[in-house]
Amino acid sequence: MAEQQQRPRRRGQGELEALVLSALREADGPATAGWVQERLGGDLAYTTVITILTRLLAKGAVTRERAGRSFAWTPASDQAGLAAHRMRKVLDSEKDREAVLASFVTGLGPDDERLLRELLDQSRNEGED
Repeated sequence: MAEQQQRPRRRGQGELEALVLSALREADGPATAGWVQERLGGDLAYTTVITILTRLLAKGAVTRERAGRSFAWTPASDQAGLAAHRMRKVLDSEKDREAVLASFVTGLGPDDERLLRELLDQSRNEGED
């Protein structure tokens, strides 16, 4: 019986971005795509790492600076910032923002609802300064 080749597990949406951001946060300073690739174990193609970094740049999650013929990359956002960006993108893509927000808020548990109220109050108070 012939052995079936096992396909690698397909990563979830945003999982590679999270791995790349995590690697960048571990760097002592700006890091090259090659460094990120090596840090992630080398199982990703260099071009895949570049693609992910470019997507993160478009989202404002990383910055880059010229380093010779290449770029050095620095995280500009943490995981929470990247998740918030994705949430805003989903909200912006919907026609009825009010309905989406209402559905989101009514689905929150008591602790998350309390936290959201506190954060909104903080934001309002900071805007008054």
